[in-house]
Amino acid sequence: MIRHLTLALAVAATLAALAPSPLRAQQPPGDRELRIYAGLHAAAANGDVAEIEKLIGEGENPNLQDSNSRTPLIVAAYRKHHDAVRALLRLGADPNARDLQRFDILTIAAINNNMELLKIALEGGTDPRAVAGNYDGTALISAAHLGHVDIVRALIAAKAPLDHVNAMGWTALLMCVVLGNNSKEHIATVEALVKAGADVDIKDRGGNTALGHARARRYDEMIKILEPATGRKTLLQQGKTL
Repeated sequence: MIRHLTLALAVAATLAALAPSPLRAQQPPGDRELRIYAGLHAAAANGDVAEIEKLIGEGENPNLQDSNSRTPLIVAAYRKHHDAVRALLRLGADPNARDLQRFDILTIAAINNNMELLKIALEGGTDPRAVAGNYDGTALISAAHLGHVDIVRALIAAKAPLDHVNAMGWTALLMCVVLGNNSKEHIATVEALVKAGADVDIKDRGGNTALGHARARRYDEMIKILEPATGRKTLLQQGKTL
């Protein structure tokens, strides 16, 4: 039994090591693209609100895509031009547009720990429940992976799905434990997710829960948070209180 558990955890550790960071998976506009951009893409890249308003007023499509499927809104988000993001949303840009790597502006905000962009995105209609980013994740999973606890709390408040399982078989909670580094931010993220009602008993493809991974790594503070919540969903389904 112990041998099988050790093997399963070793496999999970290997998958974690091979998993690409969402930061590396993102592809903001490169220098060459920035040089050749024209029209709305150029205005968005430069954060030129007046030019954005002028071009859309003249009939330019606010959802035109570049070769990497980035709309002007996504370009402005990557470039952290918040006023340009606001203007584009106000003038008809699709708040849920995604680039070729399937990142929307909410997930861009989550990965870059950009709270202002996150608020603009949510207010502008970006869906916190959307499957976005690499490996069929969500903005919440991306933020939990990186220990961006304030972003995690904001997404929880926006009703982001707590227990979405990505293509690698991990929830936000599992991602935080498996790919986090037990930093104070990751510990606080685990606490925020558990407090919000995340299901701690969901198992990964190796049959291990977040608690199992925390124990294997000797993440004592995470263990203290996860242990009392174990079996919580079953108790709630039975109409019992913790």
